[in-house]
Amino acid sequence: MRAQGTGVGEERCSCAGVVSFVFAATKAMMRSILLSAMRTRERILLCALVLFACRKEPAGAIRLGEIASMTGTGAFFGLQTSRGAQLAVQEINAAGGIHGRLVQFILLDDQSKPEEAATAATRLISSEHVVAILGADASTRSLFVAPKAQAARVPMMTPTSTNPKVTQVGDYVFRACFIDSFQGYAMARFARQHLKLKRAAILRDVRNDYSVGLADSFIQSFTRLGGEIAAEASYSEGDVDFKAQLTRFKTVAPEGIFIPGYYGDVGLIARQVRELGFSQVALFGTDGWDSERLYEIGGEALEGSTFSTHYSTDDPSPRVQEFVAKYQKAYAGQLPDTGVPQAYDAAGMLFDAMKRAKDLSGPSLRDALAQTRNYPGVTGDITLDEKRNPIKPAIVLRLGKGGRREFVAKILPESAPGR
Repeated sequence: MRAQGTGVGEERCSCAGVVSFVFAATKAMMRSILLSAMRTRERILLCALVLFACRKEPAGAIRLGEIASMTGTGAFFGLQTSRGAQLAVQEINAAGGIHGRLVQFILLDDQSKPEEAATAATRLISSEHVVAILGADASTRSLFVAPKAQAARVPMMTPTSTNPKVTQVGDYVFRACFIDSFQGYAMARFARQHLKLKRAAILRDVRNDYSVGLADSFIQSFTRLGGEIAAEASYSEGDVDFKAQLTRFKTVAPEGIFIPGYYGDVGLIARQVRELGFSQVALFGTDGWDSERLYEIGGEALEGSTFSTHYSTDDPSPRVQEFVAKYQKAYAGQLPDTGVPQAYDAAGMLFDAMKRAKDLSGPSLRDALAQTRNYPGVTGDITLDEKRNPIKPAIVLRLGKGGRREFVAKILPESAPGR
């Protein structure tokens, strides 16, 4: 695939073909030019031929890779992020690309497995020669991709990996979402100030970096704000029976249970919580809950539960409503789950940096990304801090009757002006 127009970055000049091009001109004109003094008209024509032969040509399409979980346990999130990224690519290409060069999108499936994510990163860097990588869509898998991107000096932008360790891998690793240390604080503050909880239990996925990091952050913030951790228990993604852990919770009588996990597990946990008679215990969690399928799995057991996330389709912001309408038009009226606008913003930030970068080499694109300030994303205005993490608020939603999502609160970072 070749782009039209003048490209950015590496270009090539076909001056080596000047001789063959010039001698393809008429023999009479060449003989006249070589054997006699050049007339002005002939000199002008020859210069024009040489300039045409030496014209600069675009280097071709800009290759952008994405690593997403299109199959396996995280497939729903992979579908979201891939749709958001592809929507952004379609828009930038419809607008003429980046300085006249179209974007070629290469999507690889990591099968929801960390090792496959690492393999996909190696392929994108070594075989596909991408200028940047979007993904992965889960912290555990991003931690396998990040070292590959850092070593090759290929910028990586994860749309949805919230574990702080991801960007700590190196200065070529960026993210478009807030981090778990903030999200854990946000839900601890919400639990204390909005839910008025004094005692909370925690059920975490012990084999998932996302869940473990959020639990640790919540504990630190909740206790600092005056709360007490009544009990802790763990499970592993894919488990279906949680009754042993939940039964232990009954003996300590927590007022709420914090579940920083993914929607598939959370739906089953919620059902078993209610089956065991925890009728008055508040269930609350994080953005891993944010899926239309959550209510399909957990049903009425989830009504009244709350979770933090990155945006809401009910946000009256014109920017959000325009995006929702655009997505619904493209996908038969479906509402975009949280991973869609995050990936859309992540791709948009990359395109914005490409436009500002002096070329598309890894170091130049990295430097441009690091200077991102007030990027107008669907999930809010995004400024990257010195650790390449965005500064932006979290919102909290409540699940109502029939799974309807209701906006409850917006939690700002502690350092935010005017908090």
